Amino acid sequence: MENAGYIALSRQMTLRREMEVIANNMANLNTPAFKNQSMLFVEYLETTEGGEKMSFVQDISLVRNLTEGQMAATENPLDIAISGQGYFEIETPVGARYTRNGVFQLNADRELVTSSGQRVLGEGGGPIALPPNSANVTITRDGTISTEQGPAGRLRLARFENEQAMVKLADGLYDPDGQDPLPADGAEVVQGMVEGSNVQGIIELTKMIETVRSYSSTAKLVNDEHERLRRAIQSLAGTAQA
Repeated sequence: MENAGYIALSRQMTLRREMEVIANNMANLNTPAFKNQSMLFVEYLETTEGGEKMSFVQDISLVRNLTEGQMAATENPLDIAISGQGYFEIETPVGARYTRNGVFQLNADRELVTSSGQRVLGEGGGPIALPPNSANVTITRDGTISTEQGPAGRLRLARFENEQAMVKLADGLYDPDGQDPLPADGAEVVQGMVEGSNVQGIIELTKMIETVRSYSSTAKLVNDEHERLRRAIQSLAGTAQA
């Protein structure tokens, strides 16, 4: 294959991965606290044996849009949103993980847990449990959780120096990837609210259309190059036979 074909194929490969990212964004349009993602592309230069320089496109990483999603009010007193830079700390079998998805509930032991049943940690690193038969849950801006029987605990919020380096996991969790949690100074919790996804459907749909068009035009370039080579080979073969 000629160099132009290789360059076009590299473009198609990155466009395919970009489409996967866009599709994932669209699928999480209504996922609480989901952060929109996009591909980061760079130019990759390669020198052929003949000394010709070839410029390829290469995707090197995903970049998250860290802006807050729009908050929506709910009637659930255990729904909590974070205003500002911060994450809830969640207990998992492989250690503490972090999330901004504050759709919480109580388990059989009246411990505050995520929708998948993982315990939410409070100050001191332990779970937060509400007293038996308690009601009227109140959560203040600083994360203190109380009932009519008194304070039950305080949410533990953390922030990280490099949020882009955090590894996205299932269930809206993030692995800090070796970073130490820092105090989430300035962050506040808002009871009865859920942070929505920051994906903008119209923008993602536009990007999807543009990606499909780019892929199609690149495919046409590959086909045209293939046809040019085919005709050249036929012409050379005809000349040799003559």
